[in-house]
Amino acid sequence: MKFGSHISIRNGFYAAAKEAKKIGAKAFQYFPKNPRSLSIKALDVNDAKLCYEYCKENNIETIAHTPYATNLAVPMSKSADMVASIRNDLVIANACGSIGVVVHFGVSKNEKDPLEGYKWMIDILNNVLSEWKGPSKILIENNAGKSGPMGTTLEELVQVRSLSDYPEKIGFCLDTCHVFASGVWTGVNWEEIEDIGIELDYFSNLEAIHLNNSMYPTKSMRDRHANIHNGCITVEQMKEFILSPIVKDIPMILETPSSNEFSHKDEIKFLYELINK
Repeated sequence: MKFGSHISIRNGFYAAAKEAKKIGAKAFQYFPKNPRSLSIKALDVNDAKLCYEYCKENNIETIAHTPYATNLAVPMSKSADMVASIRNDLVIANACGSIGVVVHFGVSKNEKDPLEGYKWMIDILNNVLSEWKGPSKILIENNAGKSGPMGTTLEELVQVRSLSDYPEKIGFCLDTCHVFASGVWTGVNWEEIEDIGIELDYFSNLEAIHLNNSMYPTKSMRDRHANIHNGCITVEQMKEFILSPIVKDIPMILETPSSNEFSHKDEIKFLYELINK
């Protein structure tokens, strides 16, 4: 199994890869550029190549994550910066050998016609992917529901992918805090979610997992991550999820709090001990 965490690229992609190995991670996530800006970043080809080669040599999987401001559900007339930024992220991720680039399911501001937001998402995805030839994919992440119900269900993710012109270039990233906070996963209905996901053909396109506990109860619609051993999802419920045959081979990335008292290195160790009990 491949547990890991989000790692800063402050010192470059290669340095991030070496940090991943240092903390015992077999996977890691990174922001390809400043997470607070959609501005384009020039690719450091040598640094990306070193990252790619190091990860391949050490059997470490990587995924990238788009900046916070990325929103797929905006009209094409206002999407130029968004499209250019996502393309830039794909180029960087591909050079680093990453599975893909995680982007949150869009949130539409059009309350009069919520369906228009889904159309905008598909338009932007088609625009971004129309000339993309690399193996790295766009990985759509489920929402927690803090801005409304859009993007919380597996059905929505699958439908957006199937309606795009390039479904083969799109995968999914499942966030356990989000799926719990939205009320889709209550902690006790994982088998039901498995059945739904299999029927929808969701899991065959699931490429990455954000392994986060939740500070708030299911159906709270609040996106606040907690450590695996210290949240509203019990450790046994998290273990049931992690060991589910349908997800256990997918890279699982922590986006949980980290401190000197309990670091991501400690949490990764905890996870490997948990699955071996």
